[in-house]
Amino acid sequence: MELELNRAYYKEGTNGTLFCSGNYLCHTIELPWNNNKRNISCIPEGTYEVEPRFSKRFKHHLILKDVKGRSFILFHPANDALKELQGCIAPVTYLSDIGKGVYSKNAMQKLLSLVYQAKDRKEPILLTIKSQNYEHCRTL
Repeated sequence: MELELNRAYYKEGTNGTLFCSGNYLCHTIELPWNNNKRNISCIPEGTYEVEPRFSKRFKHHLILKDVKGRSFILFHPANDALKELQGCIAPVTYLSDIGKGVYSKNAMQKLLSLVYQAKDRKEPILLTIKSQNYEHCRTL
């Protein structure tokens, strides 16, 4: 399964659009780019392996493997990047502002469903992050 995250960077946060095999899945929010500094920056663009994970805090969520200089980078629900994220990625149904969105738990469930189906098929799950000017589909 191939996931692609197209990002737009702003001083206040990073907004993205997540695609699965070329089809729109949801939007994402992240912290602003701050030179990959732990807990205060989104992660570098690149391709990462994704695995399902479970913890008491986040329940079912996803973890990105082999992020250079970082660890425990997760996909988990959040609606405000600056208040709720420490370098992770939050899927959201709609963007409400820069680094903010709504209905994150719904978007997370949609993403988890696809990832678990791919895992059942024993497919590798890869996420490619890149920047793209996507002003035409911005919903702010």
